[in-house]
Order: sequence, then structure tokens, then C-alpha cells
Amino acid sequence: MLMWTDGPLCYGGDYNPEQWPEQVWSEDVALMRQAGVNLVTVGVFAWSRLEPAPGRYTFDWLDQVLDLLHAGGVRVALATPTASPPPWFSLAHPGALPVTADGIRLHHGSRDTYCAATPAYREAALRITTALADRYAHHPALAGWHVHNEYGTTCHCEHTARAFRRWLAARHGDLTALNDAWVTSFWSQHYSDWAQISTPRATQYLPNPGHLLDFRRFWSDTLLTAYTEQRDRLRAANPALPVTTNYVLGGWVPVDHARWATEVDLVAVDHYPSAVDQGAEEQTALAADLARGWARHAAVHRRSAAPRAGAAASTWLLMESAPNQIHTAGRMHTKEPGRMMRHSLAHVARGSHGALFFQWRAPVGGAERFHSALVPHAGADSRVFRETVALGAALRRLTEVRGDVEASVALVVDAASAWALRHPGMPSTLPDHHDELAAAHRVLWHAGHTCDTVTPGDPLDGYRMLVLPAVYLVDDTTAGWLRGYVHAGGHLVATYLSGVADEHARVRLGGYPAALRELLGVRAEEFHPLAEDDHVRLDDGATGRIWAETLRLSGADTVVSYTGGVLDAMPAVTRHRVGTGTAWYLSTRPDDTTYRRLLDTAARAAGVTPVCPDAPEGVETVRRRDGDASWLFLLNHTDHEQHVPARGVELLTATPVERAVTLPPGGVAVLREHKG
Repeated sequence: MLMWTDGPLCYGGDYNPEQWPEQVWSEDVALMRQAGVNLVTVGVFAWSRLEPAPGRYTFDWLDQVLDLLHAGGVRVALATPTASPPPWFSLAHPGALPVTADGIRLHHGSRDTYCAATPAYREAALRITTALADRYAHHPALAGWHVHNEYGTTCHCEHTARAFRRWLAARHGDLTALNDAWVTSFWSQHYSDWAQISTPRATQYLPNPGHLLDFRRFWSDTLLTAYTEQRDRLRAANPALPVTTNYVLGGWVPVDHARWATEVDLVAVDHYPSAVDQGAEEQTALAADLARGWARHAAVHRRSAAPRAGAAASTWLLMESAPNQIHTAGRMHTKEPGRMMRHSLAHVARGSHGALFFQWRAPVGGAERFHSALVPHAGADSRVFRETVALGAALRRLTEVRGDVEASVALVVDAASAWALRHPGMPSTLPDHHDELAAAHRVLWHAGHTCDTVTPGDPLDGYRMLVLPAVYLVDDTTAGWLRGYVHAGGHLVATYLSGVADEHARVRLGGYPAALRELLGVRAEEFHPLAEDDHVRLDDGATGRIWAETLRLSGADTVVSYTGGVLDAMPAVTRHRVGTGTAWYLSTRPDDTTYRRLLDTAARAAGVTPVCPDAPEGVETVRRRDGDASWLFLLNHTDHEQHVPARGVELLTATPVERAVTLPPGGVAVLREHKG
């Protein structure tokens, strides 16, 4: 199978020719050639144009578009348009429209108005997929298939309820096991017949946590089945073409991306940062590291490559991003000049085989008429398009970059823990797995450390330090995985609310965190959730937020103590030496300055140093390596000139560097480093 990642870096994005008259198409291809675009996704939201009535297909316009793109040297990821069923489908199958947890059936009028558990929807999706496969599977423009768009829609209809019961029976085996897993003896919820179980609809007070958790797992599996049905139909038409879908990121998404990674031919993600300050750069780095971690997880489980054995193990693709806007709460922030380049190359630095955008040309109407685009409403005579051309030229100069990203620190990511911590019956609504993940990643990023992300059970060879950020659910296998890592000499940093519950969200008894007590050498008797504007004081002058605990030592040493209040002089941060390894525990979220110092101290104790120890604050540094060849990415996120010691050839300008790179404000550089 020839992958998109086997050639030059991919550049382009979503192209929607159905939104434009035919005379615009030739202009589009000419502009794509000018910008260096070599890959576009076509047809994502074109179902109503491709199938205007049941079983009647109008492919003539798509034939023309694919032929034009092929003649212009632009490859196509042809999409199945199943994320947006046409009006005729919703009218013919009203039972396939999604139902909310409140029991309200939604109406047609937006994208994602479908229920993936409904037979009528799945059948219609397979029909349009089959029609596309039959016609285009061997078209010379095709580089591969792009299935659906941003899987994440949920539903509470009766079709869903029946499918959920079947899923539960397969997972638990019988009602005795389900009742035990969900602790249905609480509040008289014991089930005596499968028919009594429905989806977790809106209810009087707090829903059952096991019920909610399994429903999220069920939707991840249901959506995955919808994906694999289309994937298998497309593969049958032409096994040589890769098939993928674009992951959407966010706490609302009911998808276990690590599990999905083994089913796609290439991990592809959409990333839209929400912060307008340097938080956007922090979010960009984390999203890229997550994608690389899922790609590596897939490679390991396919046994197609060793977990850290080169580019194939961790290559992924940025499928969507916004060229010139950051979509923050309540408004669209215009990216400053050069920020599009920095964000794109930050993804490439961390393993993406290129940069794709939504979208190619800004539409004149529709719900997203003001969404960012490579060709804005102002047209080609605009700053945005000039930066589009400049980015295309930069990506062509980086064709030689390959290999894996150097990282000796890993952070554990667990979708189920994230879902479980959102139950409304938790002691506080503030703790969040992804927030803790982001906090640890952020301070390590500022300290100059590059991080990988791993899924519980992944190989940990080569990682000197492992961070466990509020991994609330820890089963016996995961606990053993962590013990084995530390006993083998690894350095573990666990945060509060890690290892508190088992895989069914049942609290482990005997003191928190029960699954890790012996490993961490501590025992917490009580939680002390903090208000959003509250904090605790620490004896090193720092503060802690969100959480605190009554912590007792059972082998660990105190590193930092609480000071003042009911926790005065009690341990806040501990360290437990286990054989040649070390296990740290943080019972509160330190302020960023302190958190950075603590994690940097732990990293250095583990033998981990920053990528470029002499790089100034605000300059992001990432190294990729393939054998004895290496490439150093430098991104200046400050508004003043910076100097970074380095030696090699700067690829974007083809300039030799003997001592240091000078980065202009907001500038970037990529060095092929001298060997040795």
C-alpha cells in the first residue's frame, strides 16, 4: 500500500468545488499550483450534490473536478460524505435523526444530524460509499480515501438503546456481572432483565457512573463500526489505497482515539487551538504529541514496527487546521503574521507529514462563511494567500526531514479516565484528565522537554520519566504495568486522582490511591477539593490549586509540605525510591512556576535534559532523528530576536550555521545538524 506519507510533505486541505460555479475550478487549480498544494480532500459535505434523490447519482461534476486536479498535479483524498445526510434522507427516515438525553429529536438543518446506530443511516452510508468506490477507486487522481468527517455524534433513540443492550451483553456476559460492575445495589437500580436498561437519559438527580462510562465506550465502538464498514467497502474496491478519517479533539468527543488508531491506515487529526496568547502554541504542541502517540500505539499493536524504530512508527497527518484564525470563545481571533507558518511547522516538527487546512476557499454563504481559508474572501491578493504560498515553499524545502521525534519523557493518556472524571457526582467539577495532561505537558514544554504520549500498556522502553496525570481508572493490569516500569528503574510522577477507581469506576478501598499506594509509598485518607478561586500554601513558598489531600507516608519521603490550615506540615509532594526507580506523588496542582521546577527536577534526576539547554525562554525546540542524521526545529514564539547555539545547515534558507541561529521575532528555522 502506497501511503500519503511515502512522498513529499502533504500540503493543501478541504476543497469544496460544489460550492462554486464551474469557471472557478480552473482558477482554483492554478492557485493551488502557485501555492505548492499537492493534496486536497474533496466531497466531505457533498452528499446532496452526489445523490440528489435516493439511488440517483450525479457524478459528472466530480468527474470534471478530479480530472482537473489530476492534470494540475494535485492528489485527492476522496471523502465519503456521510457526516451530512441530505434533506431527502431525513424526510424519508425521521427515525434516523438524533435524540438528545432529554428525549428531544433534533431536526435537519445542520451537519451531523444522524444516528449512527440506526440501520437506515448505516445502509444509506454504505450505498453512497459503494457508489463512490465503484466509480473512482482506480481514478489516477486518488491518493486515498477520507471516510466521513470528525466522528463524534451521539444519540439516545430506541435504535441506540437496543444496540447498547447488545453491546452490554457482549461486554459483561450476564446481568449479574453488569449489576456488580455498575454497583446497582445503590439506589435500587438492580436490573433483572436486559429490557430494563436504556441509554443514560436525563434523570431526576445523579446518573449511575458505570452506566455513563459504558455508554461512552459503547459510542466509541459504535462509531468505529460505522467507520470500518465504509473502510472495508473501500478497501475491497482497491486495496492499494490507504483509508483514514479525521479525529476531532475535545472533551465532548466519545471516541477512544488510541483504540481507533489500529483501524486507520494513517492517524489524521484536526486541530483548532482555542487560546489566543501563547496558550495556542502550547495546545498545538500537545495536540501533535497526542497524534504521534496514537500513531505509535497503532504501530506497536500492528507489530509492523518497533515502538521507537523510525518514522513509520510515529508519522501522522494534520488533516485540518485554520490558516489565519483562532476560534476562541465568542469571537474569531486573526492570527498574527507568521503564526500560520509557526503552527504548521510545529506540527511537522512533532511528526506530521505535512499541513492541511479547512478550507481551500472561503464560501460566500452557509453556516461557516467566515471560517478561515487559504483563499480568503479578499482573494489571492491578500496577506493570507501570500503566507499560503510561503508555507508551501517552506514545506518543499523540508522534504528530507524524516525519523522519529526525540523524547525521553512520556505522559499517559486514557480516554476512559477522562470520561469517568466528568461524572457530576465527583467531589469537584474542576479535576479533569485532559486539563491535568495539558498542565504537565505545558510546564515541560516551557522547560524545553519534548514529550511523547502513551496509552496504558504501551511499551515504555527508552522513557526515563513517565507522568500519570489524573488517570482515575487503573485496572490490575495497568497497575502492574506501572510497577514494572518503576522497578526496572523508571521515574514515575503521579498526580492526584490517579489510581482511585477500577476500570468500572468503582472506588478502590483502603485509602487513596489504592491501586498505587504501595508503589507511591503514601496513603490518602481524605480529599480536600478547592474552590476555583481558592488555593493552599506550600512550605517552599508556592501555592496549590484545585485539590489537596490528607496524606500519610508509608515509605515515601516528603519533598514539599502544606503550610497553614488543617493540612499544616502534612506532605503535599512526596518521593518514594523503589529499587533503582523513583515514584513521585503530587496531591495538589502546583502553580506553573513550581510545577515546572518540580517536573524539571524529576526529569533531571531521571537523566533527562532539555532538547537545547541554552535555548532562550519562548523558543520551542524539537529534534527529529533517523539513525545518525538529525534535524533541529526552532520556533521563536516571542516578539524579539533570539539566538540559539547550533551547528548545521538551515534548510529554509540553505544557509550554513557554525555557531548559532538568529531567529527574527516570530521566526522559524530548521537545521540539518552536523553529524556527531
